[in-house]
Amino acid sequence: MTRLKPSTVLLNLGVALISLLVLFPLAWMVSVSLMQTGEAAVFPPPLLPSSPTLEHYRDLFANQGMGRYLWNSVLLASLATILALSFSVPAGYAFAKLRFKGRDRLFQALVGILVIPAQIGTLPLFLLLKQMGLVNTYAGALVPWLASIFGIFLVRQYCLSIPDEMLEAARVDGATEGQIFRRVVLPALQPIIVTLGLFIFLGSWNDFLWPLIILTDQSNYTLPVALAALSREHVQDIEMMMAGAVITVAPVLILFLALQRYYIRGMLAGSVKG
Repeated sequence: MTRLKPSTVLLNLGVALISLLVLFPLAWMVSVSLMQTGEAAVFPPPLLPSSPTLEHYRDLFANQGMGRYLWNSVLLASLATILALSFSVPAGYAFAKLRFKGRDRLFQALVGILVIPAQIGTLPLFLLLKQMGLVNTYAGALVPWLASIFGIFLVRQYCLSIPDEMLEAARVDGATEGQIFRRVVLPALQPIIVTLGLFIFLGSWNDFLWPLIILTDQSNYTLPVALAALSREHVQDIEMMMAGAVITVAPVLILFLALQRYYIRGMLAGSVKG
């Protein structure tokens, strides 16, 4: 029988304790969402529902328009991911492997912009979109996601790990730059594309400030904005708020768990070069 080292036991106990601390709020959120109205308002609050019910979920979808808000979030997050990848992936590849005048200086300027808080550009962007008539439209909500400097940087760093010899061999065989990008580069970039796509989807899904500013019609609200508006009307209904939080968190949590192996590969591979 293998005897475990004390350091290994302590490490496992520490990991288990941290996991418990992280998972407990999520588990309690689900538990409260299944409680009867007012059951969680007592002190100390119960850990488990005395009589589990789905009435809060039914109320959210039947009376509070949660289905519409869920669809808005899915649509905007999906479109933001597709658009951001369409711009960021080719740009990252170009900065890594293509030679053009001013490439390095332009990339340095883009990296420098990363240190500027995004909130600084919120007002100018809103005024610009207002002049273009894009306020309270899905197009206006998607504009900040069209090109991600962080995404360009992430793809560029990963592309540096692609051997130049492989690209040169494709050129010798007569492949065009477009064919090289589609048939050679994109398959090699699959881990980082999934990682970046996951980042963008989660960021768009959880974004609160920009949809709150640009979407003035309640029917266009995303889940975070709708949940904040709902909390003002049902501030005492803790169970309903928790049900809304479960609806907001569950899709992205499931997505992350399904793609975590690609996410880990994308974060580790190609990160030490360049």
